[in-house]
This record gives sequence, structure tokens and C-alpha cells, in this order.
Amino acid sequence: MKVDRRSFLGLGLGAVAGIAVSPIGMKLTDDSSIWTQNWPWTPVPVDGEVTYENSVCSLCPGSCGINVRKIDGRPVKIEGLAGYPVNDGGACLHGIAGLQYLYDPARVKTPLKKNGDKFEAISWDDAIGLVAGKLADIRKKGAPEKLACIVDNEQGSVSGLFKRLLKTFGSPNFYTMPSLESYLELTATAMHGEGKTIAFDLENANFVLSFGAGIIEGWGSPVSCFKANASRKQRQAKLYQIEPRLSNTAANADKWIPINPGTEADLALGLCAVILKKKLFDSDSVANFKGGLNKFAALLQKEYSASKTAGITGVKASDIEKIATLFAKAKMPVAVFGKGRGDGAQSLKELAAIHTLNCLVGNINKKGGAFVKPKTDYLEFPGESMDSIANAGFAKSKAGQYVNQLVEKVNASSQPVVEALFVYNANPCHCLHNPKGVKQAIGKIPFVVSFSSFLDETAMEADIILPSHTFIERLEDVPSRAGLSRTVVGLTKPIVEPIFDTKNSGDAVLLIAKALEGTIAQSFEWETYEECLESLVPDIWDSLSDQGFAIISEGAPSGSATVNISFLAHNPETVQAKGDFELTLIPIDKMRLINAAITESPFAIKTLSDTVLRGKDSVVEINPLTAKGYKDGGYVMLTTPQGTARVLIGLNEGIMPGVIGMAEGLGHTFDNKYVSNKGVNVNDLIGPVIESGSGLDAAFGIKAKITMA
Repeated sequence: MKVDRRSFLGLGLGAVAGIAVSPIGMKLTDDSSIWTQNWPWTPVPVDGEVTYENSVCSLCPGSCGINVRKIDGRPVKIEGLAGYPVNDGGACLHGIAGLQYLYDPARVKTPLKKNGDKFEAISWDDAIGLVAGKLADIRKKGAPEKLACIVDNEQGSVSGLFKRLLKTFGSPNFYTMPSLESYLELTATAMHGEGKTIAFDLENANFVLSFGAGIIEGWGSPVSCFKANASRKQRQAKLYQIEPRLSNTAANADKWIPINPGTEADLALGLCAVILKKKLFDSDSVANFKGGLNKFAALLQKEYSASKTAGITGVKASDIEKIATLFAKAKMPVAVFGKGRGDGAQSLKELAAIHTLNCLVGNINKKGGAFVKPKTDYLEFPGESMDSIANAGFAKSKAGQYVNQLVEKVNASSQPVVEALFVYNANPCHCLHNPKGVKQAIGKIPFVVSFSSFLDETAMEADIILPSHTFIERLEDVPSRAGLSRTVVGLTKPIVEPIFDTKNSGDAVLLIAKALEGTIAQSFEWETYEECLESLVPDIWDSLSDQGFAIISEGAPSGSATVNISFLAHNPETVQAKGDFELTLIPIDKMRLINAAITESPFAIKTLSDTVLRGKDSVVEINPLTAKGYKDGGYVMLTTPQGTARVLIGLNEGIMPGVIGMAEGLGHTFDNKYVSNKGVNVNDLIGPVIESGSGLDAAFGIKAKITMA
């Protein structure tokens, strides 16, 4: 039989297809993989003794226990630690990829001093001497209050040492970055008094009313939230998610309630109005209200009726009444605040209004409800030695209540507001709104010291870098944060010896204090940070050493809590988005991205969907009804009052018309080929909006427009 060209090609293609679907193809592929593994140039991990060590991950507020597998002393794998009271064996992708931070190309390998626009390596002795010399000059001028410090949060002994250094130096200007924990404490202070915080018993609640909290997208302690959400169906618990976009949490919820961006406080107050009007509140709990309950109730009925609230929020009046009734009648309801991960801009009006729902229905300090409990306080610092310079400086007012106000004041002043700045475990030049303005402020400060492990955007602005160990190389106490119902203190242990010339930042603070001499040195009596830590936690040190953690409190606190509603009774204004454009741009928090001091790992970047990042371009989500003919995947110019960026269109029916969204955590500019120069930093497009009465940056988004690129 004659075989022509077409028949030959068909026969060949059929043979290929047949091999592909038959066991022969799989066998050949399997054999090929075995052969290639035996090629002499294929890297093979060094064989050796396999050991395991337990520690705690501090890459995010989750503070999960981890188990590190080592071969011949080298760590090769991280897994969740079974039995650890925060995560019980679970781990998120950031923790699993934690080993990549050891060898990150942006790591600072030795102390650095800026010379012109470049850094040069110096010794630790020289670096500490330079820092101490600059600080001594500031004190000699009688202006100790002009030293400021920005840290990620005030929990833990290392932050405590920085705070102690500033106090004994004579400065009140100690600042923390915005975080869910800081918002929890602020809300508790406003409504329940000083020294308290708020936690949510998500694992037992049977009706969770979430106002944008990304419960399965990095909010709070991520793994703990994953577990609570996973058990929801089994417990027959309901989750109602209120936000302008169909997030993963909203898609997983029993009901998604779309809402106009920035009106969450109005909806919460509208729900309160229904509960009061229909007498669905708990009488015993309402008896604990002070600050003008009658005035507050009258305000709600006048300004936040179901119909008025519907007009503001876009949520139907009938739905408002139904949600309020379901929430109030649930056995163990809890209302949760903190949009996204909870560490972005928030409004005190919104936080207080949402928490008032918890207070009205009587679920405070009850199983499945909201816990009002003392702030974590397990560190036993001895008294400080303060000289006259320290006392005079520390008694002065802070330059600003929050870090964004500090930035604003530095930029507005023609005279130096701050002469020296410490930055520890924070990256304000990327994570705060208007990073350009933040860089401008830091650039006006004569002397900046970074304690970063990485040459990130903020470290690039520093004059001296005193590099810290990574979390796998250091000893440190790690208290649980972010609204967990139980309080746990874990111990991060050095799994490996430091691979570069870095130090624990606690040791760096001790060296600076001793170099300053006098009463400052007297207040830092410890020779090493390890000695310091052990002395600060005498009651739990044995537990930390033996088990790797200590449980400080768990379960519902005893007793009720008084509720001060005076802030809400004055009906503070709802913050509006800046600008006059038609669209509203909102930031989107993604579990795979981090908007904090630590950037995401190369592994995390590789797992991003092309609905977030395509190549090196950010994708802006937009409803097809809003797109007006723009094609999916097409380039557009996104413009806000803060700036302009070239982005890709991503059509998404799950975002409300008139609203567009873009992921946070992208757009890094420092030298790391794996995570930098990928996408746009959405904070470059959003400026701060300061809430009257609280001083918070409450910019939930910004007005925007899109045009053809």
C-alpha cells in the first residue's frame, strides 16, 4: 500500500497520541526522570543525619509554631508544629517558604554606612560608635526628644528594649506601624478603658458578622482563622461577609453583602438602630453603657434608620433589618472588624460602631463572642534610671500621635522635628500611604538607623544599617497577637548559626545603651539579650525553654465590661475618599502577598494568579459594567489624585460597579530580582486621610479614573 505524505503525518501523530495516553509514555517519562537524576551535574543535597527542631515563626502576626527539618545541621524544610496552641500543625505558605529568607539576595550581610549614594561595609564596633556618637551630640544640645523610633508593634522584649532606650534617653517619640493589634487596643481604650485589648472567639461563634475581615486571607492569625473557618460547617455556624468585593472569604461565606466602600460604620450603626428599636438588645449588657446611651439611641433613630442607612450603604433596608435580627437572636454571635488583613488604614468610627454590636447583644466575655481582656503583659522590666535630661525630654509631647502624623509634621516643618530615627522591623517607605511623602520625611531627618535584615525601601534611606538576624537565626519571645481568644507567648530559637555578620537587634540596643554610658547604660544592666530575656520572663521561662511556649490566658475572661459610647454619641463624620473622579480604588489584601517589613518570598510570588500579576504588570479588577468597552488584559492608565500607573484590566463580576481594586504588597523597588519591580505599589496611588477625633489614617481607598494607555 502506498503511503502518501498526509497519511504518514496522520500515522505519526496517532502514534504520538497513543504513546501519550498509554502506560508506555508514563513509563518512559518516569525512566527519563530517574536517568536525569543520576546525571553527574544534577545537584544532590548533601546526605547526613536528619534532625528536627521546634521554633516559632514571626513573619506575620500569626506567631505559629514550626518544626524545622535539618540534614547534617542544615535546615531543609519547615512544617507546622503539631500541638502548638496557635496553629496545631498548620502552616501558611509564608511560613513554609521561610528558609528562602536565609539566602535572600537583599539580605544585609554586615553593618553598612552610607557614603554618598552608596553603602560601604564597616565593623560592628565602628557602627555602634557612630550611632552612640550622634545620639550623644543630640543629648548635649538638650534635645533628647528629637530621637524617634518606628517599630512594627510594641509587643515583645525587643520592642520593649527600644522603648526603654528612648525613655531613658529622654524621648516620648516611640511609634508603631498600623496593625490589627493596635486597632484592637485603640478600640478597647476608647470603649472600655486603658490597658485593654479585644479578641474574637471565632472557633466557637455560631454567627460571624464580618465587616470586610479577610478571615481566610491573612486576617489576624491566619492559620488559626483557617481552622476556625474550616470547622464552621461542622458547627453549623454562619458567616456573613460585608465588603464591596467578592473576596475568597466572601465566596466562602453563607452570605455576601456588597456595600459601598467606606460606609461600613454607617451600616453597623444602622444595625444598632434596628436592635435598639426592636428591643433585641441584652438588658444586662446595656446597663453597663455610659457616655450618653439615650443621646446615642436618639441619634441612631434619627440618622441611621434602615431606609437612610440603605441609601448610604447600598444595602437594602429589608436586608438591614433581617441581618440585625439574625445577629441579635443568634446564640453566640460576634461582629468582627478590620478590613482585609486588618493592618491597613482604619476608622475609629467604624471600629467602634462594629464593636458596639457585640456590646448590645451581650456577647462580651462569653464563649463565641468578643473578649475584652488586659493587654499582654508578661515582661518584668526593672525600673529605669532617668537623669534630668531624660526627665525633661520624656515629659514633652510627642511629635505626632501616630506615625503618619509624624511624617506630616516633619514634612511641614522648616526646622528639624526629628534629628535621629531608629527603624526596627518596619518598612514605612513601602507600607504606608503616599510612600513618596514618607521618603521625603525620612530624607529630612539628619541621621537614620535601620535594624533591617534586608536592604528594603526604608533601609535604603538609612545612614547606618545594623542588620538583624532572620527569625531562623535568633532567640526572641513572640507573643500571639491579632485578636486571638487565647494569649500565647512562644520562643523563637536559633535553628542555625547566623550565616552573615548580623546580630540580634536586642543585643544591638544593649551595645548602643552601654556606649551612651551614664543613667542610660545603668538601665541596661544585661550583658547579652539572652540574659535579658530570661530575666524579664521569670514566671514563664521554664515553660518557654522546655515546651517552646507558655499559655498566658485562654477562655472567656470573667466578669462584664463597661461600655463608653461617648465617641459615637457625638456622631463623628464618616471619612470620604479623596478626589472627584467617578471610580473608587480600593486596596486588596491577598494571602500570598505581605504588606509589612518582610516582603513575600520568591515562592509566594510564583504562586500569584494572573488575575493579580501578569508578568511584571499589576492587574486592576473592574466590573464589566464599569469597564465601558475596555478589554480584559488590555493596558490602561490608572489615575488618582496621588499619581498615575500603567496597569492591566482584569474584568471581574465579583466587584461592585464603580469600584476598582488592586492588590497590596507589590511594587517593591529594592535589589531583589525575585520580588522587586513586579507590579505597582498601590500605596503610591492612595494618600492618607486623617480622621477627625482619632488622628488615624482612615483612607479606605481613593477616587480614580482609567484611560487608554
